[in-house]
Amino acid sequence: MTTLKPAPPYEKIIPHPDNRFMALTGNCSDMPTLFIDTHVPSDILMDAANHRIRTVVQVLENLCMRGSIECDSMILSDFAQLCVIPLRDGCDVLDVIGKRLRAMPS
Repeated sequence: MTTLKPAPPYEKIIPHPDNRFMALTGNCSDMPTLFIDTHVPSDILMDAANHRIRTVVQVLENLCMRGSIECDSMILSDFAQLCVIPLRDGCDVLDVIGKRLRAMPS
């Protein structure tokens, strides 16, 4: 994957000191455009992670129920990428929830 360079009027985003917005690890360049709002309530974050992870699980379960599937390595690579993106996003959201839980007093 090629690394995109920002056009001259754009500057690299500097994270805000309160770390409110966390860049998704799945951004395709070194200038992120997709973020998680870490101040969103935990139940909303959990719903977002749950939706992404369960969607991929459903696709993979449907694939498993099929008989023999013949395809070339390029199609498998594209399919893996299709599954990786929402899984990584869901894991990023779970990381935010985990950080929040670890910061809570015991």
